[in-house]
Amino acid sequence: MGQALARSVIGGILWLAAALLLATAASAQTGSEGLSPTLSAIKTAHAVRLGYRESSPPFSFLDQSGRPIGYSLELCEAIVEEIGVEVDDPNLRIEYVKVTSDDRIDAVLQNKIDLECGSTTANAERGKRVAFSPLMFVAGTKLMVPKGAAVSGVADLKGRTVVVTKGTTNEQAMHAVDKKLSLGLNIVTAPDHEQSFRMVADGKADAFATDDILLYGLIARHKAQEYFRVVGDYLSYDPYGIMFRKGEPQLSAVVERAFRKLGSNRDLVPLYNKWFAARLPTGERLNVPISLQLEEAFKAMDDSPSGNN
Repeated sequence: MGQALARSVIGGILWLAAALLLATAASAQTGSEGLSPTLSAIKTAHAVRLGYRESSPPFSFLDQSGRPIGYSLELCEAIVEEIGVEVDDPNLRIEYVKVTSDDRIDAVLQNKIDLECGSTTANAERGKRVAFSPLMFVAGTKLMVPKGAAVSGVADLKGRTVVVTKGTTNEQAMHAVDKKLSLGLNIVTAPDHEQSFRMVADGKADAFATDDILLYGLIARHKAQEYFRVVGDYLSYDPYGIMFRKGEPQLSAVVERAFRKLGSNRDLVPLYNKWFAARLPTGERLNVPISLQLEEAFKAMDDSPSGNN
């Protein structure tokens, strides 16, 4: 990527993050002790409810004992710590609530969770309903196909079956490219990424379309590198963020502050490397180096005196 294009992409990322944060600055009634509704409820319950995904490695998934772990959850734990400072309760409990790609937004809107800690794309359409943290990852839709399949891109799937996970931006991307290229795809849905993966493994679909990093994570987790590969150009652009309720400027400020503390302490890149470069607690290793776009976005979170030198 040329320097001019890189600067343009980075500028777009930072603009989107700023726009989504500004979108949350609507007025909201405050709860007890001058806290916003979510923070007031957290203070009363002495607990924060984190929405997690079962099969979105390395962002949010289950370890061998069934405990939710991952990059997104560790970022959420940093936000919980900052919430504790805001509500003057350093011993907040964490309650884990399972969500899926199809019900995660409703879980936020219906007050079933306080933070959604998964692999959720922060786009303008969703920003009308919910709020997002600063950028935590950049991905895009690609295809997982059997290793021996004569498929190098979406055009090679004309008239064939592609599975997508219900409620994802990838579902929208595949319908858009199908219409644009008149491919006549049979686009089917599965309720979660694990079941989408299984449909290709069981020969019920010719390809699985989702964010490339999730495909690499699933292939690594199943130790299936010799059976599947990721192919094609990016079919969408998907910047990830932690999702929470819209219209609470105080909560938005706490989330932003948590990211800036991580950035100023130079913890964001090591945290990334822990989940994307090092061996995961479940044994697999993704070996996905940090992108230029994400590294620059993390630098923008550094408020330390030497941060912008």
